[in-house]
Amino acid sequence: MGTIVLFGGRSEIGVATASRLAAGREVVLAARRPDDLAVETRVLQAAGATAVHTVAFDADDIASHPGLIEAVVADHGPIEAAIVAFGVLGDGARAETDVEHALAIAHTDYYAQISVITPLAVALRAQGSGTIIAFSSIAGVRARKANYVYGSTKAGLDAFVSGLSDALHDTGVRVLLARPGFVVGAMTRDLMASGVKPAPMSVTADQVADAVATAYRRGRREVWIPGPLRAAAFAMRLVPRFVWRRLSR
Repeated sequence: MGTIVLFGGRSEIGVATASRLAAGREVVLAARRPDDLAVETRVLQAAGATAVHTVAFDADDIASHPGLIEAVVADHGPIEAAIVAFGVLGDGARAETDVEHALAIAHTDYYAQISVITPLAVALRAQGSGTIIAFSSIAGVRARKANYVYGSTKAGLDAFVSGLSDALHDTGVRVLLARPGFVVGAMTRDLMASGVKPAPMSVTADQVADAVATAYRRGRREVWIPGPLRAAAFAMRLVPRFVWRRLSR
């Protein structure tokens, strides 16, 4: 039993997932404003965490990531599970013409993910144990024209994490890749307020957390949420492009 570390300490999905794993363990919340995590701390304490610590973490400050991970291990011991749950949805329409916005989405949702996950893998390989939990998305299976920049980052992250999982085989370190569908929650609240309706097989943050925790305890390396989404993803790849353009608004 080691420490549970959440990168993205305010992430709705991340906190819900950490709360499923927190009982009897220390939890470290890494977030940009670590002094503003009282609500998240109470959730984890109620879930049975023996202690909740907070540390400063800026996802886009990639130079700080290796040192932060080294400090977490030095201060709180071996990492049992590292949950990488930060990210931005961005404005798909704006990203079509605003290169800075498009690059900001790509930086946070792909580049910064690699910057955190790579030193995590090094640290866990050194201790010979532990799990990295990363979040891809159905959006990465086939990018929708409504937000293809975001979808492209998830496609890249999915490939990166899948390859890393194979590279870590037989090292004692596991990577659990979660692929949820449309998540109804804080991240998509503004999107739905603009009139976008949840896609079929949408899920909540709690449903994602339950599925990830179950997959974690079963020793799995990937989980689709909900399960039937795997078949839907396969079918999506077969849809002719002219049809997909009409469906993926």
